[in-house]
Amino acid sequence: MWSRSFWQQLVRRASTSSQAGILFDVDGVLLRGGSVIPAAQRALRKLVDQNHNFLFPVVFVTNAGSCQRQQKAQQLSHLLDVQITPEQVVLSHSPLRMMTTFHDKCVLVSGQGPVSHIAHDLGFQKVVTIEQLSEQHPLLDMVEHIQRPPTPPSPLQSLPQIQAIILFGEPIRWETNLQLLIDVLLTNGRPDCVYDTRLPKQLPVLACNMDLLWMADAPSPRFGHGMFLLCLESVYKKLTGRELHYEALLGKPSLQTYQYAEQLLRQQNNNRKLSTIYAIGDNLMTDIYGANLYNRYLAQQHEAMTPSAKLVVQGAGSQVAVAEEEVASAVKCCSILVCTGVYNPRFLKPGDQNSGSSEMVLSSHRDLKLDLDLVEPNHVVEDVEAAIDLLQRETSVPLLTPV
Repeated sequence: MWSRSFWQQLVRRASTSSQAGILFDVDGVLLRGGSVIPAAQRALRKLVDQNHNFLFPVVFVTNAGSCQRQQKAQQLSHLLDVQITPEQVVLSHSPLRMMTTFHDKCVLVSGQGPVSHIAHDLGFQKVVTIEQLSEQHPLLDMVEHIQRPPTPPSPLQSLPQIQAIILFGEPIRWETNLQLLIDVLLTNGRPDCVYDTRLPKQLPVLACNMDLLWMADAPSPRFGHGMFLLCLESVYKKLTGRELHYEALLGKPSLQTYQYAEQLLRQQNNNRKLSTIYAIGDNLMTDIYGANLYNRYLAQQHEAMTPSAKLVVQGAGSQVAVAEEEVASAVKCCSILVCTGVYNPRFLKPGDQNSGSSEMVLSSHRDLKLDLDLVEPNHVVEDVEAAIDLLQRETSVPLLTPV
């Protein structure tokens, strides 16, 4: 038991000390498929007071995107036995809420789960799914022979011209999605027309979740949405001779995702500035790369000092220009790598000599510039409980040490 005065003292010290915020990855850090990693339960118990309130601002940042954040918050609350609100969850598609220039365009959405509802919830007004497109144009999907219509179908009510594509996550039927996405790209949004591989301008593509691999219940990592993107890019280049261009790549390790997550951390901190954001993850090329990229951005932002200055951050494939608007940004972002997910300590880390496993360790999206500084974690620990113990030592705030 801990006395009331101890808890009051603890909360007072936490609020008056240099405030830290925590970004938790989910798969491979807290969960393996539908199972909770034992260290996660112990870690979270150290982060809540006697009323089950978090002692630090906490946000769960996952590249999952097949649900809405209300559902994800409920799922995490049930599995982890702590109360998590939707405002503490960032999914790979969450930053799309801020991309208002696309909200009035007709968008084709690919993925699984309630993608149409997700798109509408994010602000998109005109949404077409792959399933609707296939139903409208049944002659387009010819992979499964048994499903081919015996006679030409009667024309249905026409769909509007597609003006942009949103890729939420890996679909269930890759072949159907690849075929119809290419149909839309090479016809400028009119898949009932003949291909034109020389179109002067490509339809905008917004892709969420670049993970090539992710950790579930299987002994080894599974293919993620990044692997589907790799297939789509290869098919597009094979047919056109050009690289597929993305209007935006969202989810970790994109800067937009970390900026959005920091906004949520600050809201929990009564809009006061955070000193350090601790980003805990299991994937070098998403969690660690993203946290280090954001730390680089924060350093450049604080160095610029001029409110109107434009900052350019290298590392995400193309340069990313960001205006210095968030004067209350954190001082730094500290990356912590755990060994319970995609990262395997038996593999040599980037930069190690004679690394025979470097291809797997550094598997990443095509547009991610490989910068070895960005895939070097600040700390490597066994599991998430060890990460929280490290945070306790660095912040000098007691967690569950009785008086």
